[in-house]
Amino acid sequence: MIRIVLPQHLRTLARITNEVQLNVEGPATLQIIFDELETHFPMLKGTIRDHVTQQRRPYLRFFACGKDISHESFDFLLPEEITSGEKPFMIIGAIAGG
Repeated sequence: MIRIVLPQHLRTLARITNEVQLNVEGPATLQIIFDELETHFPMLKGTIRDHVTQQRRPYLRFFACGKDISHESFDFLLPEEITSGEKPFMIIGAIAGG
């Protein structure tokens, strides 16, 4: 089981209040969890990845085990702590300010 924490605006769009839990068999990559996430929540298509390029949307960051993996390829294997559900995979909206 993979636990995913979405930023508030995506939770509102998906009409969920807490983290998402997905069952993924075998090793999980970013591609696999985003595919699963969009299958369960089709309203999120195009919000995390661009429809055409499938690249990460600007102003979103991905974190696994406290490490920023936003610039990893979508074939990046997620750590065991994430795939086992011990720690959540986090999608964070950019924070700007000054």
